[in-house]
Amino acid sequence: MILSYHPCYEADRNMLCAGREPDEKDLSAIRDADAVILPQGCREALYRMARQNSPHVFPGYDARFQYPGKTGQAKLFQALAVPHPRTWVFDDTKHFRRCGKVVADAGFPIVFKLDWGGEGDTVFLLRSTNDLALALSKALAYEQSGQRGFILQTAVLDSRRTLRVAVIGKTMVAYWRIQENPGIFGTSLASGARIDTEADPNLRRKALALSRSFCQQTRINLAGLDFIFDESGSTRKAPQPLILEINYFFGRTGLGGSASFYAMLQAEIDNWLADLGLTVSRSLTATAARETP
Repeated sequence: MILSYHPCYEADRNMLCAGREPDEKDLSAIRDADAVILPQGCREALYRMARQNSPHVFPGYDARFQYPGKTGQAKLFQALAVPHPRTWVFDDTKHFRRCGKVVADAGFPIVFKLDWGGEGDTVFLLRSTNDLALALSKALAYEQSGQRGFILQTAVLDSRRTLRVAVIGKTMVAYWRIQENPGIFGTSLASGARIDTEADPNLRRKALALSRSFCQQTRINLAGLDFIFDESGSTRKAPQPLILEINYFFGRTGLGGSASFYAMLQAEIDNWLADLGLTVSRSLTATAARETP
């Protein structure tokens, strides 16, 4: 029996766990299942319950919960020796005051990233000590509300583009996000960047190769991996991909929109199940209304 908690994937049994913690009913259903399909936004408690009580769980979110946030991801990149910009991880502003002098060696400009956020909302380019002081005051204000942690990272300023590799099961789709406005830092679509699926195929191949190796090590099979290339003078002829971050929630514009994404997702879940020797019986029962508490 295949159990699905994903609202867009119909299985033999379908349940919802949005807005609540998993309970004994969920535990019983998971234990009865040969495989469990979870939504991208599943809570850690549901994921842990599924991983501990079912032989097969999609997606693979061990890395997401073992290395949470941007600080956790930086520690993961360091642990696996994945090529990435030089990075310093700080638990909070007190930690920075104790250990932050090491950042002075790198000089400015430098990139400041709060532990959370998407679309570049919590990422800032710092060009001076005044900028750093302002960023630290922002981090301190968040700490007072219970949100803490940030990283500082060497800036790769010779490239106005990043490469997104969308990982959906065994499928990987690579496309550029190009920022043509020199006055804007960041390459999110929200900041005005455009998508390019054709440029520099050799660089895309390099990032795809690194993505495959990284996903094999971490078992990540649903995420958007962001890469940047140092295209400065000394490395311009053969730049190598540097991983910036993992997005477990990622935009779908570069994939052709939501309908295209969900078609790929369903096909890849079907393929994942087939590799396990499992299939879903999409009968009238399977497509019935989902169980809710």
